[in-house]
Amino acid sequence: MKPNTKNKNKLAFQLPGRKEVSRFEKIHNITFKNATEADALVAQEIADAIRNCKAEYYVLGLATGSSPIGVYKELVRLHKEEELSFKNVISFNLDEYFGLKAEDKQSYHSFMYTHLFDHIDIPKEQVYIPKGDIKEEDVVAFCSAYEATIESFGGIDFQLLGIGRTAHIGFNEPGSHINSITRIIALDPITREDAAADFNGLNFVPTKAITMGIGSILKAKRVVLLGWGHKKADVVALTIEKEITSLYPATFLQKHPNCTFILDEEASAELTKHKTPWLVRECEWTENLVKKAIVWLSNQTQKPLLKLTNRDYNEHGLSSLVASQGQPYELNIKMFNQLQHTITGWPGGKPNHDDSNRPERANPAKKRVLIFSPHPDDDVISMGGTFARLIDQGHEVHVAYQTSGNIAVTDEEALKFIEVAENSFLKNQDNTDQLEALKKNFNSDSIEISKDVLSVKAAVRRSECLAAARFLKLPTEQLHFLNLPFYETGKIIKNEPSAVDFKITQDLIDEIQPHQIFAAGDLADPHGTHRACLNIIFKVIEDIKTKAYMDDCRVWLYRGAWQEWDIEDIEMAVPLSPDQVIQKRNAILFHQSQKDKVMFQGKDNREFWVRAEQRNQTTASIYNQLGMAEYEAIEAFKQYFF
Repeated sequence: MKPNTKNKNKLAFQLPGRKEVSRFEKIHNITFKNATEADALVAQEIADAIRNCKAEYYVLGLATGSSPIGVYKELVRLHKEEELSFKNVISFNLDEYFGLKAEDKQSYHSFMYTHLFDHIDIPKEQVYIPKGDIKEEDVVAFCSAYEATIESFGGIDFQLLGIGRTAHIGFNEPGSHINSITRIIALDPITREDAAADFNGLNFVPTKAITMGIGSILKAKRVVLLGWGHKKADVVALTIEKEITSLYPATFLQKHPNCTFILDEEASAELTKHKTPWLVRECEWTENLVKKAIVWLSNQTQKPLLKLTNRDYNEHGLSSLVASQGQPYELNIKMFNQLQHTITGWPGGKPNHDDSNRPERANPAKKRVLIFSPHPDDDVISMGGTFARLIDQGHEVHVAYQTSGNIAVTDEEALKFIEVAENSFLKNQDNTDQLEALKKNFNSDSIEISKDVLSVKAAVRRSECLAAARFLKLPTEQLHFLNLPFYETGKIIKNEPSAVDFKITQDLIDEIQPHQIFAAGDLADPHGTHRACLNIIFKVIEDIKTKAYMDDCRVWLYRGAWQEWDIEDIEMAVPLSPDQVIQKRNAILFHQSQKDKVMFQGKDNREFWVRAEQRNQTTASIYNQLGMAEYEAIEAFKQYFF
């Protein structure tokens, strides 16, 4: 996206003037529909500041991690296409892992050159990044010198930040003091867990880092923090609205006079102005907001929808809703019917029945269904019950596994399959040497993964998909292993999707001409695999939406293992019986490589099948509390309109 260079969107970064908003918020923040738009505006602010700088140098403080990648990408574009020069820029990076050399692929030094410095004209001698490979006895002197160098250039003009799950900024972990400066720090276990994907396993993540301190950051003249995705929502709300505490270091940013949080809709969802805007200001009561408010009221009062009273509405700040939308009785009935109509046991539509109040069409009675699964188990984890129901109800179901998922298989798991070949009739004179050579490629002391090892791991995951399909009685010829090239880097950092990825996806859709497409709607990480896979689908749909068969195609989005749709966003709810829950569990358990020793577990230590069941049971419980029938579990979907 090219920003409007005539109107540099300066209004977007003005401090808030509305007292009803700042009553809850202690840090200025702006919510954007998506990270792409926000990245462009942040990059434009930096570009304007560089161009308008009157001093000899403009001093940037830079962050790493997935959050700023889009900003760096846009800065590179501005350099190449709009002649933005970085020759008068001095840069200081926030942090570096202790023990890594600059040339290590996981170092922040490598990260910065990969994403920014190799593509712009900043002189290398003007780039400062903490050194991770110095001796521990030299750390104090190095950190003092780093602080002194920043001061020698007059301090940092613009500091870019991300935020971690522990509310760390830089590597300032819980307990960091407001006056802390550049120093060595022990990494919090949660921080190391979050970094495990970058290192192909927790065992390879360093235990220490060198970081600029809270005091160092607060000295910057301008601070912008980026936050993307629902995984950041809780910590963002806590940082902006709660009290300052060293247990959540980002809260110290409340003391900065010129700090802005740049967020997408999911990262800002827990802020009061978005979660319960009727407590903040007068609302324009859209259909979605009415639904959100009444569901919230039911939860607050612990009453089903049809028992909510006028007093309930008034006492919980919703009198304006009643005044503008009608009496509680009518509101309650309308909302009850809307939610009731989302529930269906026929996700492909119920043949020969009135479909005016059903989420899916009755015709055609037998639909061609295409389920896109970013990883080889997302289909059964996220919609295994609906998947089975579609098969049982006679629809032609196809599954497209978009990536191989190879890096999520541990060495130990992959070695089991090689040992099966070695210790069975599969072993013969011709392949003995090959198997022995292959085993030597499994080196637990190396972060790098060989192509042969990746091939074995991909085969493991493919075999699990085939087994689950047989269990669900889906013909295996209706499984499509796309192995999209953007994913095949052998490490967590993926390539940008290319024309090849789009063509593979479009060719499959053109071949099947589906009446329904199901896709993973996870948007937590703008540079994560789920988001990349979804963006590919969206781009292809945009390109082919004028084709005749697309007139009869609906797109449904499911959520992954991490989070469910909010009730107000659910447009199709598929209930599962106890037997269907067990069937879904068993389908998930065919993915044994992901059962007991998951490479990238994230913050949730439950196994995937447990997460899925408890999430589906929670959704069913919420529906029941609102006054709907009591189901064992519910899978939920949101329609995507193109």
